[in-house]
Amino acid sequence: MKEIIDYYSAFDEWGRLDREPLEFIVNWHYISKNLPPSGRVLDNGAGPGKYAMKLAKQGYQVTLSDLTPRLVSVAEEQADHLQLTSQFDGFHVLNAADLHLFSDEAFDASLMLGPLYHLQEEAERSKAAKELYRVTKSGGVVFVAFQTRTRMLLNSLLNPAHWKPNHTMDNLEQFWATGRFNHEDQGRFTGAYYFDTAAIEPFMEEHGFEKVSLIGSTSIGALLHSEQVDYWRNQGDEAHRKYIELMITTAEDPALLGISSHLLYIGRRR
Repeated sequence: MKEIIDYYSAFDEWGRLDREPLEFIVNWHYISKNLPPSGRVLDNGAGPGKYAMKLAKQGYQVTLSDLTPRLVSVAEEQADHLQLTSQFDGFHVLNAADLHLFSDEAFDASLMLGPLYHLQEEAERSKAAKELYRVTKSGGVVFVAFQTRTRMLLNSLLNPAHWKPNHTMDNLEQFWATGRFNHEDQGRFTGAYYFDTAAIEPFMEEHGFEKVSLIGSTSIGALLHSEQVDYWRNQGDEAHRKYIELMITTAEDPALLGISSHLLYIGRRR
């Protein structure tokens, strides 16, 4: 866990979603579409609180938690800066696999948009899913992010020197079989777990959730370089709006899920 905390203490996660806005735009479209009209929402693994601030602005009572103390402090500062503190029920440093501060069925909706990336052991992923189930009300909606094994395989094949140790076929075959990745280069992305896309729904089903939808947070936009995105942005506001709409529409296409860098599972607690 220290490795994860050290990485995110130095990484600008708020800025990442500003620099790469497609993931946030697509996710928020589907989150807002499926949220209850009001209520208490947990943003679990919230990082600096990008989604939490949006929820608070929409009038939800938000509880924020994250493993990294610095990010929790940044979120608290953001809430104060945006004059949203009254919409928050607390800012907590917690492991997603142990939400002991929260009572059973405390939340009308829950987000977990990051923790499963970093839980390489199946037992830890199971604990996080069980805790999400425990703190969400019966019938409550959950939003859970996954990183895809197919996309990481493609990244490694396209740019092997950037994703060591996946720069050799032996290591790449091992990654494909296990989904586990530990970057060789100091200070790069932490130890991570990448899901087989077909395993996501059974995993959530096993832990008490029924699927509403599974969408690609970056859709086919994950394949485009910044200059290619800029081409469509430079066509004018109307063309760029239609580009974003296309990314949102194609996010629901099951044939494209594996190429998206992140997936968003939307489900209900049975």
